[in-house]
Amino acid sequence: MPHKHRQFQQYLIRSGLKATRQRQLIARAFFATNTHISAEALYRRVSGRDPRIGLVTVYRTLKLLKEAGLAHERQFGEGRALFEHASSERHHDHMICTDCGKITEFENCKIEALQEQVARRFAFTLQYHKLELYGLCRDCRANVSRGAGRVRAVAAR
Repeated sequence: MPHKHRQFQQYLIRSGLKATRQRQLIARAFFATNTHISAEALYRRVSGRDPRIGLVTVYRTLKLLKEAGLAHERQFGEGRALFEHASSERHHDHMICTDCGKITEFENCKIEALQEQVARRFAFTLQYHKLELYGLCRDCRANVSRGAGRVRAVAAR
């Protein structure tokens, strides 16, 4: 992710901010992730490398990454913010398991086309959108099914 790291440094310079060692370390750790991450989880990753980094510094750096257009903040329920890389890749949507919290990203060109069609029908100019589907992932659904089977078996005794 050297390109994104360079973009972040350029943003800091343009904004008149210092590219401190802590900001650089936090940004590198963020860019090294390949999933959604909370500020707390990112803090745990970087605090072992530099004990002077506090959680507030992580939050402030994530805010700068968002302002630089390099991170997106997502709220998937439970009042906890998760962060993901902002990229020029294709738009993606999310499925969130309401039991274990697993987040699955997906793309579907038919859904995208349908959203565009609806916007045109209502003469609405889309600027951005997000689609979040909530339910049970395969593993949690299997656990619920197994658990229901055990309850029925106990009740039958």
